[in-house]
Amino acid sequence: MTSSSTDAVRIARFAHASGMSFGVVEGDPDAGPDAVTVAEIDGHPFGRLQRTGQRWALADVRLLSPILPSKIVCVGRNYAEHAAEHGAKVPAEPLLFLKPSTAVIGPADAIRLPPQSSQVEHEAEVAAVIGPPGARRADRAAAEQAIFGWTCANDVTARDLQRADDQWTRAKGFDSFCPLGPWITTDVDMSDREVRCEVNDEVRQLGRTSDMVFDPAALVSYVSHVMTLLPGDVVLTGTPAGVGPLQAGDTVVVRVGGVGELSNPVVNLE
Repeated sequence: MTSSSTDAVRIARFAHASGMSFGVVEGDPDAGPDAVTVAEIDGHPFGRLQRTGQRWALADVRLLSPILPSKIVCVGRNYAEHAAEHGAKVPAEPLLFLKPSTAVIGPADAIRLPPQSSQVEHEAEVAAVIGPPGARRADRAAAEQAIFGWTCANDVTARDLQRADDQWTRAKGFDSFCPLGPWITTDVDMSDREVRCEVNDEVRQLGRTSDMVFDPAALVSYVSHVMTLLPGDVVLTGTPAGVGPLQAGDTVVVRVGGVGELSNPVVNLE
């Protein structure tokens, strides 16, 4: 759920020598991986976070996408400046589209450029992760309670295919076109957070969540009146202006204030 609390918890899904687990990330990531540990929890994070007593250094595990959603619901043109850079109007109601769950990758996984497109672009976004019991026909208050936490997302888009097709499924749906991570951060006030995208250390996008046309609670409520949102589903909240091309060899980083940093290399699909 959303909150102004300073008691934010970072929940990761990670691979380790014994398998895969969820865990609570403890320490300061800005101090480097050696300053951070991951405390394993028993089972799934949607419930009481019961630590098992097993703990790993962050440097000794591989972070995975923090959640495997049944669906990713995305919102187009939710920042006025982004709509303007494409010569489009801000919609009167949220403009929805879907990404398949097979598009999801995690931190450090490669975004793979498909041969069908010559113009693949980054779109840095805040992702709202839905918690139990989900959301169906939720009013604003229920929608706020349905948001379990937040993660960084990149709505990777084949822009030339988006313009060529009458709808956006192909352009948005390639495998690896939905990086999520590095973890889910709970209890963050998302009303005015920085959303930043860097490619090879060059700042491409720099916006604030306060610039959204429809805020996250409004989006979750709206979506829930169209389709039931299940625990673990993800709602991408739109991207600020400054989207641009990705090339093989690039490294693209999405940063969301108070949430985390998501970094992915870019390669050609072989």
